[in-house]
Amino acid sequence: MRRALLPLLGFGALAGAVAVWAQIEGGDRGVPPIDSSGSFEVSGIDVDVSGKSPDAARLGGWRIAQRKGWQLLWAKTHGGSLGGIPADSVLDGLVAGIVVEQEQVGPTRYVAKLGVLFDRARAGALLGVGGSVSRSAPMLVLPVEWSGGGPISYEAQSEWQKAWARYRSGGSPIDYVRSSGSGADPLLLTAGQAQRPGRIWWRLILDQYGAADVLVPQVRLDRRYPGGPVFGVFTAKHGPDGRILGSFTLRAASSDALPALMDEGVRRMDQLYTEALAAGELRPDPSLIAPAAPDDSLLNATDLPAVEDNGTAPVTAGSSVISVQFASPDSASITATESAVRNVPGVTAASTSSLAIGGTSVMRVAFNGDAAALQAALVAKGLKVEDVGGSLRISR
Repeated sequence: MRRALLPLLGFGALAGAVAVWAQIEGGDRGVPPIDSSGSFEVSGIDVDVSGKSPDAARLGGWRIAQRKGWQLLWAKTHGGSLGGIPADSVLDGLVAGIVVEQEQVGPTRYVAKLGVLFDRARAGALLGVGGSVSRSAPMLVLPVEWSGGGPISYEAQSEWQKAWARYRSGGSPIDYVRSSGSGADPLLLTAGQAQRPGRIWWRLILDQYGAADVLVPQVRLDRRYPGGPVFGVFTAKHGPDGRILGSFTLRAASSDALPALMDEGVRRMDQLYTEALAAGELRPDPSLIAPAAPDDSLLNATDLPAVEDNGTAPVTAGSSVISVQFASPDSASITATESAVRNVPGVTAASTSSLAIGGTSVMRVAFNGDAAALQAALVAKGLKVEDVGGSLRISR
């Protein structure tokens, strides 16, 4: 069984397409790159096509898959059947890639189960849906796998960790903050840390990764006998206290099907977190927000100037350091955003503390006031700003 993501480089010159990412079960055992693409995904499309050659049959199958995928995507977003299908030349410009879940290639026949990725910006215009969705506060993901009697998270590579890295989270309303498992991750993001309720250490970790709270998706694997079926009990937990949001059980016929079991577990886990967000149960814990340090200059102040209260704006005393998240597709956007924030009245300093080219970076802003006042000042400058659990997020 193979699962690969193939780019559509033009059907005329695609004999022997180049895979930009592929993972062969039983082959490369490393953790795949974290996939945060925001494409619309339609999976589980069955095709059975005949052709003059293996390549012609495969390309014919992909053509059929993208037509079926567009119909399914339309039904998913509009709740009804599609009257007509765009021309293949139009679909070629909308499709970002083909996901090969299973395939069998013969001399003149191609049988496969495929998935289709549609570019969110281009497809969203034809679908009549927005290119972005309202998302939760940034949530650090700490996947914990119980197997063989002991738990592991990032201390060692696990199938549960790999499944979370493979998951395309761009279409989810949950803002997952996922780690690659390198550097200091095996020391900080451990299964033991998931069971510690102490807020001080959690504040340091969440600040390190630019998150507002933590999600602990847990799976407990049960193997009845070697080579036999595998049962996975999945539990969705939230926060340092491990509040349970829901659970479910999945079964794999054998250990060879464990990666597919984990992928389905991540998808179902995302549904649980999405339902919790819609129900208002996924709010960041206020105790994880570090209190602002007091301004020592005000402790010994005796003669403060009188301020006339004219009812126009609140009077703020001292300054605070506020975390501001912003989209950073390239280096130019980072420089432009820093410059725009520095020009806001009341801002004394602004610098990027967590850089993520192509993702979401974090800026630390010193401001003469609180987060609400900074949000109002940024909005007055024409920026779209929202409060995400004590920090601010600038939307493009």
